[in-house]
Amino acid sequence: MSWLAIIGLLPFLAWLYLLAFHGGFWRARPRLDDPVSLADAKLPSVIAVVPARNEADVIAEAAQGLLDQDYAGSLRIVLVDDHSEDGTKETAETTAETHPQGARLTVLRAAARPGGWVGKLWALEFGRSAAGDRPDYWWFTDADIHHAPDTLTRLVARAETRNSSLVSLMVRLSCRSGWEKLLIPAFVFFFQKLYPFPWVAEDKRGISAAAGGCVLLRADDFEAAGGLEAMKGAIIDDCTLAALLRPAARKAGRGLYLGLTLKSRSIRPYEGLADIWQMVARSAYTQLRYNPLLLLGTLLGMTLLYLLPPLLVLTLPLHGDALAAGLSLVTWLLMALAWTPTLRLYDLPVWRGLLLPLAGVLYTAMTFDSARRHWLGKGAAWKGRIGAGKSPAA
Repeated sequence: MSWLAIIGLLPFLAWLYLLAFHGGFWRARPRLDDPVSLADAKLPSVIAVVPARNEADVIAEAAQGLLDQDYAGSLRIVLVDDHSEDGTKETAETTAETHPQGARLTVLRAAARPGGWVGKLWALEFGRSAAGDRPDYWWFTDADIHHAPDTLTRLVARAETRNSSLVSLMVRLSCRSGWEKLLIPAFVFFFQKLYPFPWVAEDKRGISAAAGGCVLLRADDFEAAGGLEAMKGAIIDDCTLAALLRPAARKAGRGLYLGLTLKSRSIRPYEGLADIWQMVARSAYTQLRYNPLLLLGTLLGMTLLYLLPPLLVLTLPLHGDALAAGLSLVTWLLMALAWTPTLRLYDLPVWRGLLLPLAGVLYTAMTFDSARRHWLGKGAAWKGRIGAGKSPAA
């Protein structure tokens, strides 16, 4: 076997492992879309807290979805305007005034953000504190998501029947433009590979993850874990929250749940490659703990898994190693097969699986750019803010 064939064998073996032994992440499961019913006479109380900054174009639809919830128990909604500059607060108030269930919704403007707090987490904390009463569950959800009417019922049913401290959903993201079709299903696929959803539910695995757009939290376990104060500077707030909650959940004999859904969806499209690039570059280097060695390992690993197989196939006329090219072709087909369930989740044709290497190369570039921004002091920028409660100069 030539040295080139040996190199081609490495990603082949890696993909065999990922398909067979990595939690079945590629199956795009579990999903929380099945009909449920809650027959208990007394249903747990829920307060939803929605942080919103410059969301005027989508906040009415998002608020409508929350107000339309068919949950039979006590539900209050606190929407916190995080110093928007586009009329977000006024649009939300108008929605509440004109909706039959508008009394459920309270719209507040956040107080000035203390130093050290990330904007979203401060808005959540302000809304949680302003709510007054402590509910049985907190529901943290983003202002650019439209929830199906039975979303909360399904979340609470999962938490109650399976004794979960946290139930989180990866909602259906916008996937209409060409760039979205290439990169959004890949984003969901990579997230599942990093945190296999079935393993999140297995306490022994020690993998804690959540999707920040929709998180239901059991209030007593959340408080026992220290609440938002304990993670106020977290850039990657969702997975940090899950990791924070894991010990309290374990102590109470409860677990975590992370699943997919087709019924709740993001209503904010990504306006081209730049929007998706910004979303990833904002926090990719944070995920690597700002460690240059982890960055190097990630770049090499992504190159091995995604770039090398198609490169060896397409350059066969140059290197002439049929075994290396054959192994690489099988590897390319394996990764396309692995991506298929996620593509079907987004109603995309199976042939797009062959484009996963291209998506992988772009995400590799975004990861490096995330590190570059950090080195230049421009890391974690989002909606005009840089870092956790710091000025751009800091």
